[in-house]
Amino acid sequence: METIALAEVAAVLADPSRATMCLALLDGRAWTVGELGKAAGIALSTASEHVTRLVDAGFVVRVKQGRASYVRIADPRVAELIEHLAQHAEHRPVTGLKSSLRVKRLGFARTCYDHLAGVLGVAVRDGMLASGLVDTADGLTLTARGREVLAGLGVPVAAGRRPLLRDCLDWTERRDHLGGALPAALLDRAVEAGWVGRDGHRAVKVHPSAVKPFAALGVDLAALGGPCCAAGY
Repeated sequence: METIALAEVAAVLADPSRATMCLALLDGRAWTVGELGKAAGIALSTASEHVTRLVDAGFVVRVKQGRASYVRIADPRVAELIEHLAQHAEHRPVTGLKSSLRVKRLGFARTCYDHLAGVLGVAVRDGMLASGLVDTADGLTLTARGREVLAGLGVPVAAGRRPLLRDCLDWTERRDHLGGALPAALLDRAVEAGWVGRDGHRAVKVHPSAVKPFAALGVDLAALGGPCCAAGY
């Protein structure tokens, strides 16, 4: 039975169009069926059929907002599965300047579903640990100082069913970055405040206004370098 279930999951992602849709949804946003169809290069009717297959498989859910209907990843566990499978595709040799620059930007700063990953994501984890904002003595926990700093940055720390903090293995850095409700709230705040911006293909631009807030998290952006910083973002 387990073998059959695994084969069914693999079959869902075996179709290039569905795989492309899932990769697009890894940016954490809700997409319309039309937007997903455009991303996959297929007709709206075909895109609708693929979305229905993904919904039935539990990969995505439909979300209604007024008259509009959107599609998003069902839950973080699905995003992690797709993220880990995607690493095999990303290990293919890079050809051409445009592809090389894209890989560098993704490696430096990108979204891992709804939180930061890449060099920047790992640096945030390291910085928060070194600054005493997060403690690992009894699992990953946010300290009193961490709550104070995050409150000053306008990052909400809300309790819920989702873990506040957890380790998430970064496939480019081979080290952990932070996942969970808090890193998701941090990314939302960073985008809202203009510290970072989404750059398509899950890449994240880092703007000059990010220097001070990230320093409060123990991250020296200038020391990180990277294509985004080098470009003056």
